[in-house]
Amino acid sequence: MMSEIVDLVMAKLVNAVSGENGITLLILFSTAFISALVAYWRTVEHKSLGDFFSFALPKEVILHPSARADLLFYITKRLMMPFLLIPTGIIFVALVGFGTNQLISWIFQIHGPLIAGPTPWWVLVLFTISMLIAYDISYYLYHVAQHKIPFLWELHKVHHSAEVLVGITKDRVHPLDDLINRIWDGAIPGVMFGLWSIIALDPVELTVFGINVYAMRNLLMMDFVRHTHYKISFGPLDNYILSPHWHQLHHSADPRHYDKNFGLLLSVWDRMFGTAYVPDPNEDMKFGLLDRDKDDYQSLFGLYLLPLKKMAGHVARWLGRRPATVTPPPRDPAQS
Repeated sequence: MMSEIVDLVMAKLVNAVSGENGITLLILFSTAFISALVAYWRTVEHKSLGDFFSFALPKEVILHPSARADLLFYITKRLMMPFLLIPTGIIFVALVGFGTNQLISWIFQIHGPLIAGPTPWWVLVLFTISMLIAYDISYYLYHVAQHKIPFLWELHKVHHSAEVLVGITKDRVHPLDDLINRIWDGAIPGVMFGLWSIIALDPVELTVFGINVYAMRNLLMMDFVRHTHYKISFGPLDNYILSPHWHQLHHSADPRHYDKNFGLLLSVWDRMFGTAYVPDPNEDMKFGLLDRDKDDYQSLFGLYLLPLKKMAGHVARWLGRRPATVTPPPRDPAQS
């Protein structure tokens, strides 16, 4: 199976520099355009083409220092990090899946898939659904940890430091945060991966299909749109699918909205664990941090290096709280 993992990583790297990303980008921007049109139609009474573009691309948003920082961060991160970040999640999913496969096969003495022959269509459907759910609960748990663990929060603050949402704000994620997230993706999705490889699917087929599941998740969650100012909600579907407006509330600087709406694709986890908050359709939200040094996050230095500096401070304070080793006083020879 290791050869299939290597082939998978190489294929993923080839796809990263091929036209597939261009197609995905086209879908993302098409979704954003349609969402802007829907939001404009719902919001504005007297409509015009010029007014639509002013609504979709307001100057106070696209010319904001935070938007400029987003663009510079997006470009530099794309140039530096793709060959590290792209294969990492797939590698760990594949490795955990391989370990799960080998462990269960050894315990129950299973040799080969339980369902022999070509993979039935219903297995592919169930696999896709189960992997989407596995990725989703995995993200929810990691996202909660990012807000609750100070060490991780210093990294995640990079994402929350955006004072306007401009679509590419979705990629305002520190590379180390991105790396940890993709490694964590190997846990729950990786186990699910391994279970399916035992039940029915050939490892290569499972792996290739797994990439499609990952891409499908990114498209379904409308990540670009939910990092814009378009207040798109899904009505009754908000009870199950996390709409862009729900995620925009997660970025709100209002203390009432802190630690709410952690979900990625599904809103059921937030409802299940009590972190759901239904946004007011007419409320205007202010985004960003309330920290005294919040302005420092609007530069490349602040986005890349400030989190590392603060993380080092956490480590230093943690080491400083450790009890010092007590050295016993020397014995008095007179007492010997």
